[in-house]
Amino acid sequence: MNKKLITNLLFGALIFACAPTLAYEAPLTETTPSIDGRASDPAWQLAEWAPIDQIILGETPSTEDFQGRYKVVWTQSKLYLLAEITDDVIIDTHPDPLDSYWDDDTLEVFIDEDKSGGNHLASYNAFAYHIALDNQSVDFNSDGKPRTLNDHVTSSWKRSEESGNKIIWEAAISIYPDTFTDTDNKANPVKLQTGKKLGFMLAYCDSDGFSGREHFIGSHDVEPVNGDKNRGYIDASVFGTLTLVKSLSAK
Repeated sequence: MNKKLITNLLFGALIFACAPTLAYEAPLTETTPSIDGRASDPAWQLAEWAPIDQIILGETPSTEDFQGRYKVVWTQSKLYLLAEITDDVIIDTHPDPLDSYWDDDTLEVFIDEDKSGGNHLASYNAFAYHIALDNQSVDFNSDGKPRTLNDHVTSSWKRSEESGNKIIWEAAISIYPDTFTDTDNKANPVKLQTGKKLGFMLAYCDSDGFSGREHFIGSHDVEPVNGDKNRGYIDASVFGTLTLVKSLSAK
């Protein structure tokens, strides 16, 4: 092995070792949260808040323009997500769920069931669920074209009683393996269990008007490729790790 190749490998390993990644532990819940945008279920008290504060695209927004945090719990059949979003403009300018959905206010949930990483731009090796304000969920299919996956995700949001700029967004997500196909919509989601690790990332598309997405903010920093941090919809290797635990006090 030549000296240049050794140097490149060591440099790559150093970047990988230093790159910040998400590590979140989601506790098991015995009571299923109601997906109603209210955040009043006892299940949410089991989990810890984690921030959505890492800039993927655009400049850093003001705290009035955007703030975000989230929690995750699980049952054997689903992941449950609670997101608390402060956004001074809530907008959906594309009624067609398959048209430029990333240019509206959108909650994006990235899931890699077996944490295998790798490209998923035109495959179901991993999922990037774009959850719109009308609660429809979209990802690319195996031909690289957008399709709805509404049977994978149930979501609901409401404005907080504390502040008109704050919304509470809840989602129940069935976890599908990479054997899911476009033609077999009856493919079974996996059963979840304690100790399972999934690739996971959460992000928010912030749009303030008809000009499209101004900011894209994620749950953890992403190592850029040629200056580009917007890699989640392409490469599951940039996801963090979501570990399913029995409880936060008894892992």
